[in-house]
Amino acid sequence: MPRAAKPVPTEALPYFRPEALTFLRNLARHNDRAWFQPRKAQFEAELREPMLAVVRKVTDAMVDFAPNHVRPAEKSIFRIYRDTRFSSDKRPYKTHVAAWWSHQGFDKTSGAGYYFHVSPKEVIVAAGSYMPDKDQLAAIRHWLLDHHAEFRKLLRSPMVKKHFDEFEGNALTRPPKGFPSEHPGMDLIRCRQWGLATTLPAKAALKKDLADVIIRYFKVAAPVVDALNTPLAAAFVPKKRVLFGLR
Repeated sequence: MPRAAKPVPTEALPYFRPEALTFLRNLARHNDRAWFQPRKAQFEAELREPMLAVVRKVTDAMVDFAPNHVRPAEKSIFRIYRDTRFSSDKRPYKTHVAAWWSHQGFDKTSGAGYYFHVSPKEVIVAAGSYMPDKDQLAAIRHWLLDHHAEFRKLLRSPMVKKHFDEFEGNALTRPPKGFPSEHPGMDLIRCRQWGLATTLPAKAALKKDLADVIIRYFKVAAPVVDALNTPLAAAFVPKKRVLFGLR
């Protein structure tokens, strides 16, 4: 006789049950509406609600070290639905759940921010600027002309090297147009993104300290995120209005 599933807690806790990873594995095998729709309530209970609980706990802690990234949990988590409009891959669902904390005033996926996702294979914790738009890319590169040494020092700090496995730069092979090729910070200026990332085992998502672990990584990354947002946040400083030629 098959063993009955454990009852789902009435109030979501800030970590996941094994059934959540099982759901994502099954979703990878049956990635279609016919399979998902009858199980949507299970998705909500096993994945979305615990994800919201994790995000709320992390966000509460960010008040102390990343106040400009505090936002409602519902605005931080990504939808499970894939945007297939411009993709040859028409599978309708993602096979992971993810959250992104952007800087206040920025679009949801722009600027430098904080990210994590849970899949059946891994938990990824990351922070930085990923896929910045043209203007933001230029702003960070110009900022690095004068601040490359201090930014490099942040990346090389013992705590960053201890917590994060890699620096994600996605660098150009040549200097970007208009930038001096012999500049001492060119390795950083050539980047098209600036991110820190680490990969944890999937079982980390099942532990009661999941949110605390994410908070610890985000705290370490906070100086890097703040530095990347420095040239971007300047664009959001309201300009003084001129009234009848007077200031």
